[in-house]
Amino acid sequence: MGSVNTPAEPMPAVPPPESTPSDEIVVQVFGRTDVGRTRDHNEDAFIVADLTADVATVPTEVRRTISGAKGSFFMVADGMGGAAAGEIASAMAVEAILGELRTTWVAGDTHDPESFVRAIKQATKSANTQIHGYATQHPEYRGMGTTATIAGLLGDTLYLAQVGDSRAYIVRNGVARQITKDQSLMQKLIEAGELTEEEAKLSERRNIILQALGPEPYIKVDLTHQMVRRGDTLVLCSDGLSGQVTKEEIAMVVTDEPDVATACKLLVERANFAGGPDNITVIIARFDGAGLVAPTDADEIGHHEFPLPSDGTPTDAITVEVMPPVAMRRPGARPMHLGESTVPMPEPTTPTTPVKAQTPQPTPTVSPERQSTGRLLQLSLLSLLAVSLVYFIYRFIAGLAR
Repeated sequence: MGSVNTPAEPMPAVPPPESTPSDEIVVQVFGRTDVGRTRDHNEDAFIVADLTADVATVPTEVRRTISGAKGSFFMVADGMGGAAAGEIASAMAVEAILGELRTTWVAGDTHDPESFVRAIKQATKSANTQIHGYATQHPEYRGMGTTATIAGLLGDTLYLAQVGDSRAYIVRNGVARQITKDQSLMQKLIEAGELTEEEAKLSERRNIILQALGPEPYIKVDLTHQMVRRGDTLVLCSDGLSGQVTKEEIAMVVTDEPDVATACKLLVERANFAGGPDNITVIIARFDGAGLVAPTDADEIGHHEFPLPSDGTPTDAITVEVMPPVAMRRPGARPMHLGESTVPMPEPTTPTTPVKAQTPQPTPTVSPERQSTGRLLQLSLLSLLAVSLVYFIYRFIAGLAR
């Protein structure tokens, strides 16, 4: 993933409201990306932005800002698709989402959380449309895609949009807790009680994701929120980090190292020391200031859905937002129907094999009764096969005897 440059002519900055030390929320943020030890190029992208000042950068040094009326923005994207397709997809996602937010949120006159979340959601869907359209027009990039994990700070709350399996953690009092939910096959199996988290980490299917921006014309954006307390640290990362470094290690590094740039460097080094099989990207943002309250034992940290009401437009009534019935294995984005067997899938013969977009259908739900019936059917077929085999062996022996 190459560096992402901001537009040469940013929109006029929206002046922050007058603030006093009693309501300031201070953000210190840094980000880092690394190709890892296996890949020959980087398909990750990231961006941090002060939306109030309309300044977006890939920071080369720690940025310290006061979060204003339009808030702050952090995003990690992990591209896939083979050749340069993943790099193109992740860069397009960052630029499209930031550009849409500048148009609908930064330039607007609203400051409320609902409008903020709605703008993030629409920007994410718009990025999906652009990437999917680009891949459709360029067959050599058909099937390319990217994850997108977006965190917007407005007031004392983080609002998150999730597509794919890049992650967001909150580190508080030395403990890291995941506040996004992976849109992956492993996550579904964990929730169904089929696997433990430890077993999922070792599974050959751990790279299969259920959604990404680009491969399908429709996506379901997971919208969540998390209250921020004084001293909290946000960690956004691609699975090149989370797949190699445990959340306990992330918490230890972030807690022990006060400088966010050094903490990013140490986490990347740990991922590379563990093998560095993928690109590694991490953003660390610390939140402080009198505008935040101190944490208490009653605070909850985790995956909290944000109930976004319909805005009453006709498109809300007719748009079908369902999980596309395909799973994607990175790299190569080889699709697999969710109803297929979950045995390990063969890799594509070439990383640029075109993948035809499929019309989205509702995700099938398999009841325990149907699962039981399926197992009985499998046993019956195996029994029939065994009987047939015995019969043919008997006929063969009888023929020899004659």
